[in-house]
Amino acid sequence: MMPSPFQLAIVLLIVLIVFGTKRIRSLGSDLGGAIREFRKGVGDDGESPKDPKADADDSAAPDPTQKKH
Repeated sequence: MMPSPFQLAIVLLIVLIVFGTKRIRSLGSDLGGAIREFRKGVGDDGESPKDPKADADDSAAPDPTQKKH
């Protein structure tokens, strides 16, 4: 059973009255920061950390496409 939009509005109004806009806003930003840190820790933030040592190893590795004479 899904609550109607009117019931959801009443619940949101009660939450707004009990907690206030300042606390709800800070909870939202804290939750966003926690999710961001979790993704960063897991490594799903879209950026992989660069390892300078790995880059140096790649440049020293022979190119398999080049033929040896």
